[in-house]
Amino acid sequence: MFRRPVLQVLHQFVRHASEAAASLILERSLNRVQLLGRVGQDPVLRQAEGKNPVTIFSLATNEMWRSGESEAYQMGDVSQKTTWHRISVFRPGLRDVAYQYVRKGSRIYVEGKIDYGEYMDKNNVRRQATTIIADNIIFLSDQTKEKE
Repeated sequence: MFRRPVLQVLHQFVRHASEAAASLILERSLNRVQLLGRVGQDPVLRQAEGKNPVTIFSLATNEMWRSGESEAYQMGDVSQKTTWHRISVFRPGLRDVAYQYVRKGSRIYVEGKIDYGEYMDKNNVRRQATTIIADNIIFLSDQTKEKE
């Protein structure tokens, strides 16, 4: 007689707890970026007080298209848009390799994730920054080979 209401209360509690736990389950998501371009500046190594060091450089990617009235592939002017990306490398081994070997003009492939952040500039104005946090860098060519 007393056993039945206790089981009902216990069942309600377990059901509520399992629903709460289900709402805490994290969904899988994806934040991946792949860039292929040329380095715009030699990397710099920065370390803020109490924070991990980071190697930073810029990377240019180009988008090209033909414009004009004709739909023929050969007709029309070629237009180009260059987009600049700020690359940050935090991983210790990769950070050191990037600082040592990435050079202005190098053609590289970067894999990583995109990060949106804020910082205060030297005039105490809040600024927004978009950064690519690099997980992998593949060197595709030397900067420019010197003529002998």
